[in-house]
Amino acid sequence: MRQRICFLVDSIFTVGGVQRVTAVIASELARTHSVTVVTRDDPALKDLALYQLGDAALEFRFFRYPPVPKTKQKLCKVWSALYRKCRLPWAWASACYAHSSFPSEQRDALAEELLQGHYDVVVGVHAPLAVRLASVGPALRRQNPKVRLVGWLHNSFEALFGPSSRYVGPELRRHYVLQMMRLDQTVVLCHHDRRQYEACCPSFHPAVIYNPLTLLPGSASTGESRQFLAVGRFTPLHKGFDLLIEAFARFASDNGEWSLHIVGEGPEEQHYRQMIAERGLQGRVMLHPFTHDIQRHYSEAQVYVLSSRWEGMPLVLAEAMSHGLPVVSSDLPVCQEVLGDAALYFHSGDADGLARQLQAATLLDWPVSSAKAKAVASHFSLQTIVQEWRDLLHLN
Repeated sequence: MRQRICFLVDSIFTVGGVQRVTAVIASELARTHSVTVVTRDDPALKDLALYQLGDAALEFRFFRYPPVPKTKQKLCKVWSALYRKCRLPWAWASACYAHSSFPSEQRDALAEELLQGHYDVVVGVHAPLAVRLASVGPALRRQNPKVRLVGWLHNSFEALFGPSSRYVGPELRRHYVLQMMRLDQTVVLCHHDRRQYEACCPSFHPAVIYNPLTLLPGSASTGESRQFLAVGRFTPLHKGFDLLIEAFARFASDNGEWSLHIVGEGPEEQHYRQMIAERGLQGRVMLHPFTHDIQRHYSEAQVYVLSSRWEGMPLVLAEAMSHGLPVVSSDLPVCQEVLGDAALYFHSGDADGLARQLQAATLLDWPVSSAKAKAVASHFSLQTIVQEWRDLLHLN
């Protein structure tokens, strides 16, 4: 039976791992079902060539929240600040915060937008939209009691709720869990995160679905280029490219053969270029813009480096390993879960440790390490992951 599926996203027409994996999953499901992407993108950004969105039978709707009266904004901010400061433990307090942080004008507008689609399934992509989906759930269920509401979390538990979180913060952990329990299901990206949520609330049991390999691999690396590669958005702290450049500078002081290539774009680019110049690494560290032919960079590299300070489920790991690249990785729980013993680890945030592992990577038995990387990548086939989504959404 053909189902009506909606992916509710902040953005689909910009560059990023979340956008790419959402596009790929939505496109695959659109082969047999009616799939709509409701996005908060500016319609002027619509680019169907991005992620091959034009090749799939997808519908796109552009949504904007209406303004909230200034007096009401002030009242909502007072309650929201009180809740965050006092960390009130009661469910009724969380319900009040859900209203103050998502005023009725915006909540009603989102409900009206989603009701127009008469969807059988709505997936809220990212934790904030998952929580907002829970808020409009009662309105959607009045129209269709059988509608399935799903939250899809793309950040790790620590990134969302850890003491140094740049997203949500520990003061809202209970609120987010209470609200997500109102959904039919919540999807997290690794078993470590699931255990963290269950420790927080024993009655909350998220599903685990890994992100798939989202591109067709290019030529396998020959392991002869003496190039390290890293890929990701140039944003503060997250991908740790500042850490990587510093670590490479320490490594390069005793090694004049290897180079580092970083592919991406974002607001930190000028800062990285300044770091490279200050350390005299011009010609040794190269920054490359985002490209639709990212496979070329994987094929030309010899070792992939993941220097992230936090991750949900890094797509680049499966991409790199599918090209036969051994991996140097920060010791994030999701990375250790995914990679097992097929990586060289350093303690997240430790530039000296990363420099030591860069040196160790130059001494790897490359054919053995490359074969192990390809074996790990095989676990993330698109067909396998899409079938898990079909099972979760009751689409079979």
